[in-house]
Amino acid sequence: MTDVLIGVDTLRRRLDSGERTVLLDVRWALGNPHGRDDYLREHLPDAVYVDLETELAAPASAEAGRHPLPDVADLQAAARRWGVRAGDTCVVYDDAGGTSAGRAWWLLRWAGLSDVRILDGGLPAWRAAGLPVERGEVVPEPGDVELTSGGMPVIGPEDAGEHSGHGVLLDARAGERYRGEAEPVDPRAGHIPGARSAPTTGNLDEAHHFLDAEQLRRRFAELGADGSRPVAVYCGSGVTAAHEVAALAAAGIDAALYPGSWSQWSADPRRPVATGPDPAGGAG
Repeated sequence: MTDVLIGVDTLRRRLDSGERTVLLDVRWALGNPHGRDDYLREHLPDAVYVDLETELAAPASAEAGRHPLPDVADLQAAARRWGVRAGDTCVVYDDAGGTSAGRAWWLLRWAGLSDVRILDGGLPAWRAAGLPVERGEVVPEPGDVELTSGGMPVIGPEDAGEHSGHGVLLDARAGERYRGEAEPVDPRAGHIPGARSAPTTGNLDEAHHFLDAEQLRRRFAELGADGSRPVAVYCGSGVTAAHEVAALAAAGIDAALYPGSWSQWSADPRRPVATGPDPAGGAG
């Protein structure tokens, strides 16, 4: 799990020892545009704010979804603005159990960085430990990191539609959205036929820390994702699904991300939709 997560005490010791660490504040939530304001009021010392909507995603479209993967050149320019240099350790955090920071973790891994970790428990855990916070914006010296792509596996809509036939497709959205009982943002309600409901919140304990590796392995094994078959994950727009990929990685299970996710799938009326609690549901 240490390849995916870092605890507050370990991070504090690392910072106290002067080991170079880039801290990235990725506070964001669906329907809440105030992440930067929250950051300006309070953040970890020397942390740089990362805008999920504009820096961790390309512009939204019906064809590609609400948070398409950014162009590598754009992501590289952003990472250099954050002060990331070649060989740096990056620690990403938010205030919601890593559900938005996971997007930065996944993207930077996808872009070729090998040492990126999510702060387990995020800002609330840092506060609970009595550690200092700062106000205002941090503008670091520009970095020189060079990014690429392909460091993490992805699938597209064609693969997603066929994935459950030979592997396990997990839907990381809330259960009511999976079942088609509610759909607050996307064109149609329901799920990709064959997908299994695996809400991201099930990766966390009551304090919004990740479950330990054994607990995560049991959770995913019950969903059929025990590492014996290919695993892929989607959500509404590819954000919280990245958190689930991180949880799977912490459990020792490799998984692909469907970046377009439900926002892309549901926008095409030719693609089938299932409703109800069962993977096949009432497909139509």
